[in-house]
Amino acid sequence: MNPIWLPASLFGGLFQAWRTALQQRLRAELSVSGAGLVRYLYGLPFALAFAAAWLGARHVALPPLGLAFAGLSAVGAVTQMAGTILLITAFGHRGFVVGTAFSKTEAVQAALVTALFLGEQLPLLAWAGIVAGVAGVLILALAGRGLTLREIAGSLGQPAALFGLGAGSMFACAAVAIKLATAELQGVDTVGSALVTLVVVMAMQSALHLAWIIARDRDTLAAVGRTWRSSAQVGLLSALGSACWYTGFAAAPAALVRVVGQVEVVFTIAFAHFYLREPVRWHETLGLLLVVGGVILALLST
Repeated sequence: MNPIWLPASLFGGLFQAWRTALQQRLRAELSVSGAGLVRYLYGLPFALAFAAAWLGARHVALPPLGLAFAGLSAVGAVTQMAGTILLITAFGHRGFVVGTAFSKTEAVQAALVTALFLGEQLPLLAWAGIVAGVAGVLILALAGRGLTLREIAGSLGQPAALFGLGAGSMFACAAVAIKLATAELQGVDTVGSALVTLVVVMAMQSALHLAWIIARDRDTLAAVGRTWRSSAQVGLLSALGSACWYTGFAAAPAALVRVVGQVEVVFTIAFAHFYLREPVRWHETLGLLLVVGGVILALLST
């Protein structure tokens, strides 16, 4: 296990929280599909620049991109987009908060997928960290809404919860597919393989999303062009965050990367407390302790 996975996971969480905050501001000017497109379309040039700079600095040629790599990259691109669509679909149903929360079970689902299909076994301490981290995120998402355990359990059969679990499954599959895709590249180091994979995946996502918008929502294209300054910032943070995530996936088990990356909620709440002067409530303290405890357990297992 390459030790770079830890800082990559931590910075991935930081950049994702930052990007999400900027993307929320864009929602006032763009549709849901437009806000999603800028993440890929404006992120692609930055991803290309990162990959070119890294390979150039090491005087390494672009590695051969075989059919297996292309297929796995396509699976990663499509499942990541499918997860986003399922999550957005959950917003249209009652109980969408529960749906969003259950999408955060991605770390557990990634661990199960890798154990079943890749034979990747995690120590008991790592499983404890994953469960603690997911429990912390669920408490942060649900307790503040006044939902009791009975109400949460009763909501499991609702469409929003099912869409949320489906989104988590898609994100878990995307993480595993990307991990396998990076392993197909020969002659480059961990970061290089992650950056090349990022460029290919983002190019596929940009093409698919752009084709859909041209066919169904052409007015959005003009708005995406008008907001280029804010959109470019989202694209930069998206490329930085994804570069960190992909590096983490290439260097360590996907489930460990995701559970450590959940520190994004710590960054978000810290920003709200210290910058916006919002008070920290009891459930937030409990959730944060579980998330941090999960990260510590995951680290101790390595």
